[in-house]
Amino acid sequence: MSETVQPLGRSEFGNPANAGNLLTIEDATALLNQWVNNDRLRLHMRQVAAVMKAWAIEKEDADEQIAMKWELAGLLHDADWERFPHDHCRIIIEELEQRNIDPEIIHCIASHGPRYFGVEPNNRMDKMIYVFDELSGFIHASALIRPTRYEGMDVKSVMKKLKTPSFAAQVNRDDITDSLSRIDFSLEEIIEFIIRIQQHVQ
Repeated sequence: MSETVQPLGRSEFGNPANAGNLLTIEDATALLNQWVNNDRLRLHMRQVAAVMKAWAIEKEDADEQIAMKWELAGLLHDADWERFPHDHCRIIIEELEQRNIDPEIIHCIASHGPRYFGVEPNNRMDKMIYVFDELSGFIHASALIRPTRYEGMDVKSVMKKLKTPSFAAQVNRDDITDSLSRIDFSLEEIIEFIIRIQQHVQ
């Protein structure tokens, strides 16, 4: 992520009275498609959304509404990156606040890069989007150079590439380390989970 992204300068987002107000997946996808032309970036957000939703259901025992919160945060976390790189996060946050969306979704999006946006991940949803964002992109980059893509990909091969600074050099390893320090799951567990879920996202 670019160092030129500006900190958001606040840690409170949305109106607590809007708790439970969610975009439909159809409306969120329409917003994504309207704002983002880059197919790779669209895929990244769909991948993070799928991984977030699956984690909420499998690991957090989330009901349908909570799982949708996780999914929506993943789907829209980079929605303004292509059009407004220097105001990344600020624009999508303002859009969701204007739409009276649940503040937990907005805070989750705001906290997916604490070093850049100055917003600390508070709850598990915040922490997991921080974990998944960089690793999802890294794992996809790893898959793209394999003849069989995700088929047969294992944790060991991804771990090896993480230790190779020149591979996917734009992925910040320090952010990955920091994000993992905030949860009680190992890097190996997270990589295995992402591979299993993400390989089915087109």
